Amino acid sequence: MNTLQNTSFSQERALIRVDFNVPLDDNGNVTDDTRIVAALPTIQHILEQGGSCVLMSHLGRPKGSDPKLSLKQIVPTLEKHLGKAIHFCDEVVGSKATAQAAALGQGEVLLIENLRFHEAETKGDKDFSKALSELGTVYVNDAFGTAHRAHASTTVVAQFFPNKKCFGHLLAGEITAIDKVMASGEKPVLAILGGAKVSSKITIIENILSKVDHLIIGGGMAFTFIKAQGGKIGKSICEDEKMPLALSILEQAEALGVQVHLPVDVRAGQDFSNDTPQQIFPINEIPDDWEGMDAGPLSEAKFDTVVKQSKTILWNGPLGVFEFENFSKGTRALGASIVEQTKNGAFSLVGGGDSVAAVKQFNLENEVSYVSTGGGAMLESLEGKTLPGIAAMLA
Repeated sequence: MNTLQNTSFSQERALIRVDFNVPLDDNGNVTDDTRIVAALPTIQHILEQGGSCVLMSHLGRPKGSDPKLSLKQIVPTLEKHLGKAIHFCDEVVGSKATAQAAALGQGEVLLIENLRFHEAETKGDKDFSKALSELGTVYVNDAFGTAHRAHASTTVVAQFFPNKKCFGHLLAGEITAIDKVMASGEKPVLAILGGAKVSSKITIIENILSKVDHLIIGGGMAFTFIKAQGGKIGKSICEDEKMPLALSILEQAEALGVQVHLPVDVRAGQDFSNDTPQQIFPINEIPDDWEGMDAGPLSEAKFDTVVKQSKTILWNGPLGVFEFENFSKGTRALGASIVEQTKNGAFSLVGGGDSVAAVKQFNLENEVSYVSTGGGAMLESLEGKTLPGIAAMLA
């Protein structure tokens, strides 16, 4: 695949699709700059190679032009991180944008206005894409978070750079990390799927079963499996209509020689709050008026053993209601096991909103091999879908 390393940027003007869809407070200040920081290595690489950069991104879901969602608001944060002044253009395409892009000198950076002020962006309009393409001489896609959308700036624009397009650091890193789990990773491969619902993870489970050696199923969705096997789960979350599917997943796993590991005990509460009375029960013997809210200590030990024998680990979804301090122990313990095994040489990929939130909350994001920022894009690639933003770069 074409990466920054095998592309020349000297005297080139790179049109870079970044993901600056960051949260803002009521005064337009950036409250979490993770995505801006993540884009810096690509921008800095191009500037160091003697190129200039035109940055394009969406922000939120505006209906037409909306000052509250103007990318102008992120300029101070970007300037602070890049350590240089940033030019801003208050239009996306048109004579002003073209002129400002053409005027860029070596080492200069231009940020254009929110792409989604134009309906043509999400429609993947060809004329709009062509107008965008005129802002740069080489196209770099570094926005994995939107790679699953066939939008103008993420997919269609690439066709106007048949021989001059490449992946940025972030996007190349995501592709490599997912490939390690799905194709080239050292065995044994372990997938840990948590979260509330089986229904939201079905396609992932079905796609990865043939690629993993171990599957840990935790969080709320474990109760659907336990109840399907005849267990008593009290008032724990359960998708009754998915119980036949849960049993068929267990059968498919057995046929493929995949070991499925379910929790054996839970920390339960009487109602859904942090301060509810807490008791530990076997997961298949939860009393009627109790609700399982976290993996129990025996489950922690069981999962630790599985993690410690794995060389490649995918973690998607927490083991309990980790947002409640009193029900965060199972997820914390799992994170600690993964960190320890990563230190022992395993490759660990954490992805999916809640798992990413958990590793950040527990300060583990620098202790695992890779934290995906892709959200929906990562989930779709785990489901085996070809993402349009990636396909466009390989065409």
